[in-house]
Amino acid sequence: MSWDIQSLFRRHAKEITRALRRRGLTEETAADITQDTFLRVLASPPRDGTLNHNPRAYLHQVSRNLSINHVQRMRRSGIVEIADVILTQVADPTPSPEVVVRDRQRLRQVEAALAELPERTRLAFERHRLGGQTIAAIGQELGLSTTRTWALIREAYRHIVLRTGSL
Repeated sequence: MSWDIQSLFRRHAKEITRALRRRGLTEETAADITQDTFLRVLASPPRDGTLNHNPRAYLHQVSRNLSINHVQRMRRSGIVEIADVILTQVADPTPSPEVVVRDRQRLRQVEAALAELPERTRLAFERHRLGGQTIAAIGQELGLSTTRTWALIREAYRHIVLRTGSL
């Protein structure tokens, strides 16, 4: 009996994943075990001499065995699967003290670099980057062409990068 894994995958993969989800596995784990099921069958298909003429049932049995192995392995290891949504609720969003200090230092560097710029260049940069104004609007306010305004903003970016090492 010849097994066309690609055809079997198209016909039964979603069904196997749903069955694994009903067994209480997460979506990611069910998808992984579904793929492992087909890899297992691809690596060692049933013998030709067997009387197994129901590939669907065989695939479900392999997936059940793999899910049982997975659950037993998780119980032994003491690892608990937690959905990403729950992790984001548990994680503390406040930055660490090191991050706060580093960010404040970087902000001081940027402020110092901005203070070194000519006034027109600094204004163009601040209005574009911090004020969200368009280059054309800034150029009109400062009495400059769009091209010259863009050149000033680009100069400001370069100066800040050179002074701080990054942006």
